[in-house]
Amino acid sequence: MKETYQVRKWNGTGMIEVQVPGSKSITNRALLLAALSNKKCLLRGVLFSDDSKAFLDSLQKLGFAVEIDEERKEVIIQGTGGRIPNPVTRIHVRSAGTAARFLTVMLALAGGEYELDASPQMCKRPMEPLLSILQDAGAEITYRGEKGHFPFKMKSDQISLEEVSIDTKISSQFASALLMSGVLMEQGLTIQMEGDRAEGSYIKMTLSMMRQFGIDFSKKGSSVTVPGNSDFGLSEYRIEPDVSGACYFYAMAPLLRTDVIVKDVHRNSLQGDIKFVELTEQLGCVLKETEAGLLVKGSHITEFPGLSVNMKDFSDQTMTMAAIAPFASSETLIQNVGHIRFQESDRIIAIVTELNRMGIKCEEAPQEDGIRILPIDEKDVKAALVETYDDHRMAMAFTLVGLKTGTITIHHPECCRKTFENYFEVIDSLYRQ
Repeated sequence: MKETYQVRKWNGTGMIEVQVPGSKSITNRALLLAALSNKKCLLRGVLFSDDSKAFLDSLQKLGFAVEIDEERKEVIIQGTGGRIPNPVTRIHVRSAGTAARFLTVMLALAGGEYELDASPQMCKRPMEPLLSILQDAGAEITYRGEKGHFPFKMKSDQISLEEVSIDTKISSQFASALLMSGVLMEQGLTIQMEGDRAEGSYIKMTLSMMRQFGIDFSKKGSSVTVPGNSDFGLSEYRIEPDVSGACYFYAMAPLLRTDVIVKDVHRNSLQGDIKFVELTEQLGCVLKETEAGLLVKGSHITEFPGLSVNMKDFSDQTMTMAAIAPFASSETLIQNVGHIRFQESDRIIAIVTELNRMGIKCEEAPQEDGIRILPIDEKDVKAALVETYDDHRMAMAFTLVGLKTGTITIHHPECCRKTFENYFEVIDSLYRQ
């Protein structure tokens, strides 16, 4: 892919209909649950992105029997019931936060000697809350860089852990990792989730998938008890399309005054980002279930309002909302998204910097733990080369500004490979619809 992608203004009049890859969040949870299970599992609709490939590569290095058919979007994994086939090995999780958190906990609780490495970007992301829990439980961790971060060596044997508290504020992935691998503890594991995302969408997704795979946990408030030595597994599991990726296209309905269908996305999705799709109703769109997928109708809209919206539970779409907000008829206030500072980039700073580079007034809103964006006439948006900070969501979301104005160039568009390898090919297809 070229170093830059010039986004052309979209002047189409027909309905936009696209297909997006499988969900990264569901793919990587399904890979872990299948590996932990006692069955051979066929996963359909698998996402093949940098993150999921890192997860698959790690499972193969750990000795799991994995059959991959990328063309058919299928993976077959032979579960081992919690035993790691190669208990002394080295893995590299690249930039995959889910692989980093999920596999670290699985390996610590299963036992063995491991070297874990990651990309420079992932080495900056927080791991300390999880690693402290594992160390307190008996894992020996030797850091090869900054304490509490990748890379490190980990040796564990006879981990002692029956009950644990974990703060979800920085990352709900910490809790999801403990929930899914709790089955490895002979006496089971009780996870007390604290913080403002203990009942968040990603935790709900994890618990729903655990149920689907046959893990009979019990839940009381924000405390979950996972049974040990659980006999569970599925012979086949279908992964939903990625709603996070679909949202960039659904955002085009109010922004470009058009109708949008993303194939096989439906309102009953396990994924929390479906809340963004539902939010388009507040922007004047009409949602309709069809056999092909959820239809968002925006062709009747003449303008849409700015919103004051709490996006804590679907914060991956903060950049998407920030990209369409300048074209609303009034101010937009995005609230309770402070935790996105600790993701692939400091997304608060990235949003503010790039919108201001376009001449759009955007500022941090510290009291609301978010950002405020003021409207602008599209003809006043300055031509800009958008820096992506090696963050796939910055690249994908700010493409929307270019579709509206024709003034935006995306720098380093290849970062989209993390979750949506052919994103810009799909964007190119819009001009032919």
